[in-house]
Amino acid sequence: MQTVLLLFGGESTEHDVSISSATNIAKAIDPTKFTLIYGYIDREGCWWLVDGIEGVHSADAHQLLPVLASQSFAVQGTDDVIRPDVILPVLHGRNGEDGSVQALAQLLHLPIVGCDMTSSAAAMNKFLTKQIAMANDIAIAPFAVHYDHDPVPNFAAISDVLGAALFIKPARAGSSVGVSKATDQQQLAAALTLAHAHDDIVLIETAIDARELEVAVLGNYPDIQTSVVGEIKAAGDFYSYESKYDDDSTSEAIIPAELSPEISDQLRTSAMKIFHALGCSGMARVDFFIDKNTQHIYLNEINTIPGFTDISMYPKLWQQSGLSYSELIEQLIELALVPTRA
Repeated sequence: MQTVLLLFGGESTEHDVSISSATNIAKAIDPTKFTLIYGYIDREGCWWLVDGIEGVHSADAHQLLPVLASQSFAVQGTDDVIRPDVILPVLHGRNGEDGSVQALAQLLHLPIVGCDMTSSAAAMNKFLTKQIAMANDIAIAPFAVHYDHDPVPNFAAISDVLGAALFIKPARAGSSVGVSKATDQQQLAAALTLAHAHDDIVLIETAIDARELEVAVLGNYPDIQTSVVGEIKAAGDFYSYESKYDDDSTSEAIIPAELSPEISDQLRTSAMKIFHALGCSGMARVDFFIDKNTQHIYLNEINTIPGFTDISMYPKLWQQSGLSYSELIEQLIELALVPTRA
C-alpha cells in the first residue's frame, strides 16, 4: 500500500474547481492499492490535515507543516508526523499549478504527480509557452504583450496588426479566468483592467474564428502517449469560465472530434512536441485552435494540472482512448515514482 497525499483547494480563483476534481479522484482511487491522506489548502494558503473532502470546514483540523529534506510533514499541535510516498496535487492556478508546490515537493525530497517546478512554471506562463513554441516551430496565434501600468494601446493601431477582434487574457491564469473579447477601444480598456486584476502580464491575441481542440498527454519522456482528439463547442463567443462550469451551460464536448486522420495525427504530434519542449512529465492537456477558414492549426495553451471534474476533458479523453478514470490515476501515481530526466 502506497500513501498518497491528495492536495486540493488552493489560493486561486479555481479553488472550487479543485475541490470538485479532488472529490472525483477520492472516489476513483483504488483503496486496495493506495491509502489517501487529505491535505486541504484554504483560500489564504494554509495547509490543513483533514479527514476527507467534507472535512475542509472542520474546527478540529490541524495545520500541516513541511519538514524540509525529511519527506514528511509535522502536524501542528500534535506529535504526529505524516510520511506520504507521493503527493498528488489537484490544484489549479497560482500557487498550485505554477511550480510553487512542485518546488516545495522538491525541497521535501518527495515525488509529486505531474510536472516539475520548471516545466510547471513555464507552462503556466502563456507568454513563455508561446516563445518556446515559436522556437520549436509550433504555430501560435499572433499576439502582443501588455504590462500592468502601461498605457492602453490604441485599438485602431493594434487591430491593424492583430485584426478587428481581439482576445485579452492574463498570462498566468487558468479556466479562462479574466479572459474577454474586445472589438473597440472601450472594450479593450475594460478587458485589460479585468485581465490585470489577475496578472501583471496580459496577452492581446488575434481572435480566430476557430474550432477548439484538446489532446491529453500522459507519460514521461521518451514514453509519451496521446489520447484521441476532443473538440469543445462553446456556448458563447469562447469557452469562458461560466460556459465551462455553470450548471446550465450548453457547451458540449465531442470525443473524438470529427477530423481527418492527417489533422488528428498532426495535433497529437504537436501536443507531444510542446510537452517535451517544456520539459513536462506525467500529464498535461494541450489545447489548439483550428482556423475554420484556412484550416491552420495554432497552439492555444498547455495545462499541466488539468481538471478532473465530472465535465473535465482530460479524464474523458483517456476514457475514450480506453483508459478508465481509476487506471488513469494509478498510472499517474506510478509515473511520479519513476525518476525522470526530460
